[in-house]
Amino acid sequence: MGSRQHLRELKSGSPLPYTDDIRAYKREYAEALDAQDPLRSFREEFIIPSKEDLKRKTLVSEDSNEASDPCIYLCGNSLGVQPRNTQRYIEQYLRTWATKGVTGHFVPHDDQLLPPFVDVDTAASKLMAPVVGALQSEVAVMGTLTANLHFLMASFYRPTKEKYKIILEGKAFPSDHYAVESQLRHHNFNPKDGMVLIEPKDLEQPILSTEQIIQVIDDNASSTALILLSAIQFYTGQYFDIERITAHAHSKNILIGWDCAHAAGNVDLRLHDWNVDFAAWCNYKYLNSGPGGIAGLFVHERHGSVDEKQPDSEETFRPRLSGWWGGDIKTRFDMANQFLPQPGAAGFQLSNPSVLDINAVVASLEIFNRTTMKEIRQKSLNLTGYLEHLLLKYPLDAPPEDKPFTLITPSNPAERGAQLSLRLQPGLLDHVLHLLEENGVVIDERKPDVIRVAPAPLYNTYVEVWEFSQIFLRACKEAVKAR
Repeated sequence: MGSRQHLRELKSGSPLPYTDDIRAYKREYAEALDAQDPLRSFREEFIIPSKEDLKRKTLVSEDSNEASDPCIYLCGNSLGVQPRNTQRYIEQYLRTWATKGVTGHFVPHDDQLLPPFVDVDTAASKLMAPVVGALQSEVAVMGTLTANLHFLMASFYRPTKEKYKIILEGKAFPSDHYAVESQLRHHNFNPKDGMVLIEPKDLEQPILSTEQIIQVIDDNASSTALILLSAIQFYTGQYFDIERITAHAHSKNILIGWDCAHAAGNVDLRLHDWNVDFAAWCNYKYLNSGPGGIAGLFVHERHGSVDEKQPDSEETFRPRLSGWWGGDIKTRFDMANQFLPQPGAAGFQLSNPSVLDINAVVASLEIFNRTTMKEIRQKSLNLTGYLEHLLLKYPLDAPPEDKPFTLITPSNPAERGAQLSLRLQPGLLDHVLHLLEENGVVIDERKPDVIRVAPAPLYNTYVEVWEFSQIFLRACKEAVKAR
């Protein structure tokens, strides 16, 4: 199958079928893929750090950045690049604050990008909902990831003497592990008894099959109060079968929540349709809100209902840690000290949100809302598939066992997001990282031997993927010789 057929299939929306046609390994082929990319114009919406600026010891102006050669930035799984919109949104927020003061909470203006301060959280949830496959009422843009997990577990983890365990991955991101452990201690349970850790059977290929997860749920169903899993595993990049695992948890009468930090803005989540109980995520990775930017959470509509007809009943709404911004908007400023939450995820808010932070995340969400997660996911499948093919199949005369690295991310595209995790042979990592840095490549590493490479569909190109593969393969060869 030749290049023209490949391009026709790309244009039709089908996953790219890569072959050993030597033309697929040429820069011209990558350039042709970029020319056919329906999302190619979105790259101009982002500021890509330049190779020159990465090496500078001082900050420089954006004009200097524009004139320089952009780096190959494949680290959106750790921190997304800055949208050009961000400066405009932040400047208007600062202008509103400067010129309106406290009245900026309530007074709209003709040239506003966002509504008055008291309503910015609603505007943000409207833009966020389609990104995670939710109703607007099921999403709140608030807090930070781990804090939101604690708020959600305060509501959804209701242990008894018989059912108190929490199931999670043994290799979960450390803050998730700490949050679960501290929740157990908070309820006077010993984490050694209460944490059920799902460990990979093969540390060389640390994947958790759906069948293994289901088996752990079955084995602990009678004593488990909650399940908390990652939608996409941060280390391996594995994308779990959220729909099937959630349905199985519910069949055992167990609530389940998902940490979507590496999934939001990466894959086409459908949290509402999959009947997920709750979820939380940060927005500074694929959603480009800036370091430590405001986060988000999801609460399925069945858990967010509020019965206003029985204000004195204990069953009026789902128990939670409450704060004034989650209260009924109609009575928010009455200061009556009688808490009745807003329906939906908004009722889980506590303090009024940072308007500065919301402007930063909305600047990116506005871009996402110009396309769809289905289209973004399609390009991601193509980009990541192309990267995998270039790394594992080229050069054509080199058998896989001769390469000094292995792929620990699932080879099935449906079981991974944008990230490929590559495990280098012992002793190669530092040398490879040095050579990548010297060539203006930004990726993420997990010591002692793994690099994580994540092409972001909205701003990364096929040519960048091709260039990375050339640099990385050359770096591996040089590292092996220097060993």
